[in-house]
Order: sequence, then C-alpha cells, then structure tokens
Amino acid sequence: MKIKSYAAMKAGQALELYEFEAEALSAEEVEVEVEYCGVCHSDLSMIDNEWGISRYPTIAGHEVVGRVSALGEAAKDKGLSLGQRVGVGWTAKSCQHCDACINGEQVNCQQGSIPTVLNNGGFANKMRADWQWVIPLPESLDAATAGPLLCGGITVFKPLLMSNITATSRVGVIGIGGLGHIAIKILHAMGAEVVAFSSTPHKKQSILNMGADEVVNSRDPEALKAQAGRFDLIVSTVAVDLDWKPYFDALAPQGKFHTVGAVMKPFQVGAFDLISGDKALTGSSTGSPGQLRSLLKLASRHDIAPQVEFFPMSQINEALEHVRAGKANFRVVLKADF
Repeated sequence: MKIKSYAAMKAGQALELYEFEAEALSAEEVEVEVEYCGVCHSDLSMIDNEWGISRYPTIAGHEVVGRVSALGEAAKDKGLSLGQRVGVGWTAKSCQHCDACINGEQVNCQQGSIPTVLNNGGFANKMRADWQWVIPLPESLDAATAGPLLCGGITVFKPLLMSNITATSRVGVIGIGGLGHIAIKILHAMGAEVVAFSSTPHKKQSILNMGADEVVNSRDPEALKAQAGRFDLIVSTVAVDLDWKPYFDALAPQGKFHTVGAVMKPFQVGAFDLISGDKALTGSSTGSPGQLRSLLKLASRHDIAPQVEFFPMSQINEALEHVRAGKANFRVVLKADF
C-alpha cells in the first residue's frame, strides 16, 4: 500500500509531496487515516535537525486526529475499531515490558520510545502507531481543534498531575503562547487559581477571557517582586533564558518551578533559593497513554479547545513558515486534502 505525505528530503528544506510503499502492518500497529494534524515547533526542530536525531526523508506531524483504517492482529482486541476517531501524539511506540512501561510511564520507556516523527508522522494521508498510543477521542470533543491537546496539551497537563494540583492550588504560567494558553484553559477547568505571567500586557483582557484570574506583566520588576511566596506551582512554557530568581522567590513553601520549555542555557538558581522553603526545580516531557486519555476526558467534559488557525495540508509550507515566523494565533492545524 502506498502512503502519500509531505516530507523534508534534507534538513531545512521545503517539504515535498512524497509517496512511499508502506510495509505490512505489524501485529501491534494501528493505521490511522489522517483528518487533521497540528503543527508544533518540535516539527520544525525535526525538519531542521536541530536536535541531531532526524532521518531523511522526514515526515513530521505528531498532533494527529483521524479514523482507524486498519488493525494489526494483536491490536484487534484492544478496544479500538475500524472507523473509530482517534488521536496520536508525540510517541508512536514503546516496548511495553520494561519497568517504566509496566508502571504506566511508557513515555520514559527504558528500551527507548519511538517518536511519531521518526515513525513517519501525520503530515500524510495515513500514519501508524502501536495500539496503546492510539488514543480514543470522546465523541463530544471537536476533532478539528483536538490535535494540539495531544502534544501541547499533555505537555502542560502532566506537570499538574505530577504536582497534585487541585481546586485549592494557586498556579503561575509563564508565557501565554501555544502551550501557555492551553495551560490556562486546563487549570481554569480544574478550578485552580491561575496567574498568567505575560510580556504583552496589552493582551491582558484576552488572557483573562481564557480563564486566567490575574495577569502579571513579566517585564515589570516590581510586579514580579510583589508575587513573593504566592505559588504552589509555576509552569514555564518559554524557550528563552530569563532572570529566574523572581519566579523562585514567588514560590510558596514546598512550591515547585517546573519547566516544559526547551531553554538551552542552564538555569541559574542558588542553592538557598531551593533549600529555604523546601522548593524544587523540576521538568517533564510528554505524557503516558493513560494521562492522554485523562486529558481528553477533561477537555470533553469542560469544552477545552485550543485556539487554532487552519491551513489545508496542500499549503503545508506556507503553514510551517507562518509558525516559524511567530505569526501563528496560538496553534496551527492542517486539514488533510490529498
């Protein structure tokens, strides 16, 4: 069977229409006919080989929503059915037998989980993943906007689970972009008090409309200083180096500063900034299949939808440049039109 896709043939090049012969479906695999696929900055990193792990041709795309079109023999009794609407995020495969996988931490598979982008991703008419990473979409969830939940959404949801955030928690979010705006919507649905740290104060009302209880100008040193001792958790979604000390000072006793942004420089934090008040600096990547299912249930019950712009997949290079230039209105989603 031939699969049609848009692939990068070399690092940094524009994507080309690329057709390849797919191998026979393996026992654990599920084939998904792609309807929508989000565009993430990680796709650009893989296309450009910024992390040194890309293989060419590279078919990126890891915020996939579509319908099951085929099931491997071992996947036929795992609760999935032909025609069922599903989603696939960053991870496509894990070993299923190491200690991490058995403990429900498949994303930390000790044998090495395989990213969707290295398994031929969702910038295609069809893609594949092992059954446990093919996540059923609740019927009430909007398929067109659900894709970014499978990467951006789970990236900011996992820290809330790790920190046992509840309706009594106060949480700060640094950076109200593609990740941060989803974090605000999730926290609002969970009933937590949400404070947004934004460098664009003219967007204050739109951020409040997303569900934030308060917006702090992150460029104002006095405004940051006034936050001292307030937060159970601060989640940083930015990928740039900042003066982090005001944010560590803003943590309450036993508070955590958690980064999901890929800041390339080491964090500058003094030992006593953590020792005093039993504070912690933590980080995480994406989530497990169970956590993904929990997020989609929460999104379905509380009508959590990322803010997106749509492009037909045939305009994929225009969409990628739109994201690369920082012009995306939070997230971009491609609609398959092969």
